[in-house]
Amino acid sequence: MQKKNFFTIIILFIVFLGFSLTGWWIFHDPVKNLALSVPGMDMHGANLTAGTQEVKIGENFTFYGTSEEIPGPGWPRFRGSDLDNINKEHIPLTEKWNNIRDRILWKIDLGEGHAAPAVYDGRVYLLDYDENKKSDALRCFSLVTGKELWRRDYKVHLKRNHGRSRTIPAVNDKFVVTIGPKCQVMCVDRLTGELKWGIDLVKQYGTEVPFWYTGQCPLLQGDTLILAPGGKALLIGIDCKTGKTLWETPNPRQWKMSHSSVMTAVIQGQKMFVYFAIGGICGVSASGPSTGKMLWETSNFAPAVVAPSPLVLDEGRILLTAGYGAGSALIQVKVNGGIWSVNMLQKFRPQEGVASEQQTPLFYKGMVYAILPKDAGGERNQFVAVSPADGTKITMSSGKNERFGLGPYVIADDKFFILNDDGEMTIARISSSGFTTLDKAKILDGQDAWGPIAVTGGYLLARDSKQLVCIDIRKR
Repeated sequence: MQKKNFFTIIILFIVFLGFSLTGWWIFHDPVKNLALSVPGMDMHGANLTAGTQEVKIGENFTFYGTSEEIPGPGWPRFRGSDLDNINKEHIPLTEKWNNIRDRILWKIDLGEGHAAPAVYDGRVYLLDYDENKKSDALRCFSLVTGKELWRRDYKVHLKRNHGRSRTIPAVNDKFVVTIGPKCQVMCVDRLTGELKWGIDLVKQYGTEVPFWYTGQCPLLQGDTLILAPGGKALLIGIDCKTGKTLWETPNPRQWKMSHSSVMTAVIQGQKMFVYFAIGGICGVSASGPSTGKMLWETSNFAPAVVAPSPLVLDEGRILLTAGYGAGSALIQVKVNGGIWSVNMLQKFRPQEGVASEQQTPLFYKGMVYAILPKDAGGERNQFVAVSPADGTKITMSSGKNERFGLGPYVIADDKFFILNDDGEMTIARISSSGFTTLDKAKILDGQDAWGPIAVTGGYLLARDSKQLVCIDIRKR
């Protein structure tokens, strides 16, 4: 009898345990503590702003030699002289690589990153990261030989964070200006590398270093440097001769620095700076006594991560793009009686129209060109063309067999030079008949070839994560 009661108790316990587990399985929410994954929420690269490290901007200088100046248009900043990524020199360029090894003038090893070069009068300027010395290093090379002429560096400890350096210097006839991964700004003499001044945006403006470090490239307007620090000031203008701040744009909404760079525009006769921050997009006066004054702003399209810069089209239209599912938006800015307004013309997800995750699209002969992001469905990573009047209609595509990842692209001699992630460069021509591949060749042996391309004087400079290459692309 006792044995029977014992088994009855065991059976009842098992039944109770079964009902309890079944109820827990039905009513328990296993994802109640989870949130939508947004880049940066994994805290990879977090605390980039924190710390008490004392950075002595520009503290070290090394001289290696001189080279002959080569006067020419150059490629003096991000997206070239006109900020449109179009080379306008009348130099016939090749359509066939033939023996690519004969065209490669030089290659240089770099610290891991995506920073790209600027070129001025036959000199190449690149902000590298010296992993052995743990230093940001502005390096100056000869365009023709690749010989390093000098470098100006300063110690700043950076953890590997999908590479380190990401920005492009801004150069004019007097100055070179850089922004380092942790928002240290440095201004030096273009020829000699002599240090003029340095500013730490984190300390001076309370800038929050973006995840994956700074991606914003400096903008020079004459001898005035334009930056978008966020924090205490949304935009600022600095006199390169003295390092003194000329004007500041207030930041009452506390928008943050994005990876996007400040662009210029003229809308209804008004010169302005256009910036796509974390929080929204704005236009700031760029002329006269009102320089630095906010003209317009909108938060109607405000992704959590912004890498491409605003693409200024025509008739006051501006295309905004972002990755990680954000898609794109087309806005139109107008002024009436001194009052500015912003209208949302279109907004589309990656599978609905043109979008871009990393590179800023191109506007050429009335069409927008871009590489679609990886979340754009069947046309992901393809090079496409759309009309701004109908951003959802793709009029040309490179096709399913021609995909380019996150690679950069540029226009020169009415041809497209497109680099894929693995360092293969495609020369293409685009016409009413579609996308025509003229030739392709492997120009880099590494991976993550994401840094923007520079083209000047018949030379093309491109990089992957660890090497910079210079190629003679003149027609032979």
